[in-house]
Parts: sequence; C-alpha cells; structure tokens
Amino acid sequence: MKFWILWGFDALIALVVLFFFVAGLAGGRVSSFNILLWMVLLLSVAAVLGGALWLRSKARRGPAMAVLLVLAIPGFLCALFFLVVLIGHPRWN
Repeated sequence: MKFWILWGFDALIALVVLFFFVAGLAGGRVSSFNILLWMVLLLSVAAVLGGALWLRSKARRGPAMAVLLVLAIPGFLCALFFLVVLIGHPRWN
C-alpha cells in the first residue's frame, strides 16, 4: 500500500514536469538551446517511475521504495514550502 501511495505522488510530480514541458513547447521556451536539459529531466522522472515498478515486479520492495523516495522527498519539501508560503503570507522584504 505504501508503495502505491509513493508511486502515485511521484506520478503526480511527473505530470507537473510534463505539463511544464508541454507549456514550454507551446510558448517557445523549450528550444534547441535547452532541450537536452529537458530530456534529462523527463528521462530521469520516467526512470524513477519505471525503475520502481520494475524493482517491485522482481520482489525488491525495499530498493523500489528507495528509488521512489529519491523523487518524493524533494517533491514533498517543495509542496510543503508552497503550503507555508500560501498559509503564512510571509513578508519578503
């Protein structure tokens, strides 16, 4: 059960990354100058999701959870930061 919660959270992060990639393509911000960075980002997110599923299918639950945590921990910290900013209304000056 914990695996699928983490995998779902990572899939949500992957959807956010994919959204910004498609929006960048539509707006012209993704170009030949930075396409390599985008491909590395998209492939690494896909490798985390696919690698965790592959490890789980090989009955390697611990390493699969570790792979998922590589993406979930920074995603959770980013979401927590935005939540604090939205709730706290900090003064940035």
